Amino acid sequence: MQCTPYREAVSARLDGESPGLPPDDLDAHLGACPGCAAWARQAELVTRRARLASAPAVPDLTATVLAALPRELPGTAAAARARLATAALRLALLAVGVTQAAFAWPALVAGTGAMSAPVHMAHESGAWNLGVAATFVAVAAAPRLAAGALPFLGTSAVLLAVLTAADLRAGHVHADRAAAHLLLLAGVALVGTVAWRGRRRRSLPAVARERVPA
Repeated sequence: MQCTPYREAVSARLDGESPGLPPDDLDAHLGACPGCAAWARQAELVTRRARLASAPAVPDLTATVLAALPRELPGTAAAARARLATAALRLALLAVGVTQAAFAWPALVAGTGAMSAPVHMAHESGAWNLGVAATFVAVAAAPRLAAGALPFLGTSAVLLAVLTAADLRAGHVHADRAAAHLLLLAGVALVGTVAWRGRRRRSLPAVARERVPA
């Protein structure tokens, strides 16, 4: 009797493959052939030992890996500082807007303006100051509006600074009245900073994408 096909069938069955023979025929041959039965027992033992072999010993690198890790994730501290700076800018801009609105309120309600201005002129000045205050508050609430508000506010601030300096030299305005315009300049500077930071954040992802290889 040729035992080779039966031993190949035993090997295939141990590997989880199809033996290629009817299971009853294979079991009947193993029961009738002591050589194949012994061979099957040895093959099963070898297969079991191979599958249950212990893993080779490897060095414990846990301490080395943990020591090589950074104490904080890259960019975490920078991102936290950026969030704090943005929050501080928004709070400062909100404070400027509220103060600007407080300056505008008396002219709107009572019609009293600085330097004995007529009622309608006081109303116009109050409406202007309240509009500027609303712009500051809007940018503080939604920093994405800073870039759009900056041309209007920047132009007004530059012209007001130039004209106020000329009026101071000519004696057309008192120093305390001119000092009140510093609030507007501070607000415009804050809006400009918010706009610059927003543009810088939008440009960073594009730079990062360019550095990633295709």
